[in-house]
Amino acid sequence: MALPDDPGLDIFQPDGHLRGDMFAEGTLAALHESVRAAGETRWDSLRSPHLFMGLLAVPDPAVRNWGDRLGADLPRLLDQFRELFHQDDGEGGYRLRLHREFLSDNVIRILREACQRAVDHQRGEVSPMDLLISLFTTPQSIVAECFERIGVTAAKLTELAVIAEQHASLPR
Repeated sequence: MALPDDPGLDIFQPDGHLRGDMFAEGTLAALHESVRAAGETRWDSLRSPHLFMGLLAVPDPAVRNWGDRLGADLPRLLDQFRELFHQDDGEGGYRLRLHREFLSDNVIRILREACQRAVDHQRGEVSPMDLLISLFTTPQSIVAECFERIGVTAAKLTELAVIAEQHASLPR
C-alpha cells in the first residue's frame, strides 16, 4: 500500500501499533529483528542501535551492498553491536512489540524520518535503506557515533548508503 498523502496520518494506528502497511516487507522483517535484538540485549524498549541490529540481521541486497562498500562483515558487525549494547543488569524477558509504548522517542523520530524520506523519493513504502540512512542522518545518532569512534563519519556512512541505494535501483 502507498504511503498516505494526508500529512495528518501517522506511522502509528490509533491503538499505538505501528502501521505495517507503510513499510516494505524487508523493512518489517528488520523491525521485527530489532524487537528481538532489544529483548536479547535485555532492554525494556526499542532503541536506535536495535534498529541497526535488525537491518544487519536480515540485510536486503542494498544493505549488503552498503556493507561491502564500507568493507564491513555484516554478521561480525551485528555481533559487535549486540555485545556493545548488551545490558548485564537488565531484567530481560520483556515482551516488546512494534507499539508506540515500547519505542524510544528517538526510534519514533527515525521511523518518521524514514517515512518522510520514502515520500520524498516517491516510494510507496519505507525501504530498509530509508531506515538505514535515517539512522545515520538523525542528530546525535548513537549508531553514527559508534562509527565515528573508529574514524568513519556519519557523512561517509550516508554517502555509501546512498550509493548502495542507487546501485540497487539500477535495472539489471
